[in-house]
Amino acid sequence: MTEQSSNKVHPVDETLPLGKLFTYGFQHVLAMYAGAVAVPLILTNALGLGKEQLIYLINADLFTCGIATLIQTLGFWNMGIRIPIIQGVTFAAVTPMIIIGKAHGLNGVYGSIIVAGVVTYLAAPYFSRLLRFFPPVVTGTIITIIGVTLMPVAVRWVGGGNPAAANFASLPQVGLAMMTLALVLFFYRYFKGFLSNIAVLLGLAAGTLIAMPFGLVDFSTLATAGWIGVTTPFAFGLPTFDLASIAAMVVVMLVVMTETTGDCIAVGEIIDKPVTEKDLARALRADGFSTMLGGMLNSFPYTAFAQNVGLVGLTRVKSRFVVAAAGAILIVLGLLPKLAAVIAAVPVAVLGGAGIAMFGMVAASGMKTLAKVQFDGTHNMMVVAVSMGIGMITLAVPNFYHHFPSWAQVILHSGITAGSVTAILLNALLNGTQTASAVKEKMDQAS
Repeated sequence: MTEQSSNKVHPVDETLPLGKLFTYGFQHVLAMYAGAVAVPLILTNALGLGKEQLIYLINADLFTCGIATLIQTLGFWNMGIRIPIIQGVTFAAVTPMIIIGKAHGLNGVYGSIIVAGVVTYLAAPYFSRLLRFFPPVVTGTIITIIGVTLMPVAVRWVGGGNPAAANFASLPQVGLAMMTLALVLFFYRYFKGFLSNIAVLLGLAAGTLIAMPFGLVDFSTLATAGWIGVTTPFAFGLPTFDLASIAAMVVVMLVVMTETTGDCIAVGEIIDKPVTEKDLARALRADGFSTMLGGMLNSFPYTAFAQNVGLVGLTRVKSRFVVAAAGAILIVLGLLPKLAAVIAAVPVAVLGGAGIAMFGMVAASGMKTLAKVQFDGTHNMMVVAVSMGIGMITLAVPNFYHHFPSWAQVILHSGITAGSVTAILLNALLNGTQTASAVKEKMDQAS
């Protein structure tokens, strides 16, 4: 019996049939696609770039997303945490990239990204030592903040994506989102096994089909998209290196490392595979290497995508090879713009309906972790309360920190980062620094 138990493969390392790998992986791609292409869309509009450049940047983004995801899930050399984490472009870099791009062009943006990636790679083993500052009260708080912070994204999707649009949150948009959510819940509850696990994919497909007769599915980009798009290194010219730009991007990557730590811990909780210091160092090295690669392949800084954390919990499929399959699909999409255009046609409101369930699942996972925390006779209640409050500031007022220095805005603009740093500091101040095992032992004694 003991021998059988020791030989049992952990669900995270379970290999699935090819058909299931593709289907589950495709579901992950649909869940993250809108977020993946948002950064190049924002950047090209802000820098006044043309449509051809936009298409190229999206292709480069998807292609590099796929490579970064394969490195993170399968592992390469001393990189990759080997759990189901999909990599995507971080939104923390958007504002600094716009500022750098206006001053030094895309060459300056890519120069700063490459150097920041190298710094992140080298700093990874040192940053990972901070894991002892992440006992359950901190990790539960961070995971909850991640879920709650993602909710406005889902709400914007429900309304159609752009709050400034005249038809934002119109009855057809909201109705479509709620119908998609209802279908996801129906498939999740009443279907069994494999079909229940792909409830989000089925809901997205059904929602898109329902939207078509009402003219809510836009295939206009399909006609203009090319069949093949190959990403070549330094397509916009050789990178240039400006010290101030590099410093700003390094600050961004410090934020990214904090968020990646929270996401890795969140996934570790969901799949019942606690993240160790060594695991975290591998994950952060993968972020650094992928960011450096992004700078070379005309893409952007990479981080663990929180959007997909909830999907892992919702589907109960823990295999890292599923997300590796998503990485392979992303590479293909980066090479075949026509296929990418088909996926882009999924209405944003449909994504919003599924997003409510996925992002809510992240918050619920955080609450599950906090339920195991000892609150009586400790200062944990205050740690959670203040950290949640700080994390919600930019959620309530996005430009709250507009009078702060630019470097501080980069850190504080992300509610996840601000709340995470607060939780770490408050726990160290009020409870002292204890390893996760010591905290668990104390909790077991108390119970």
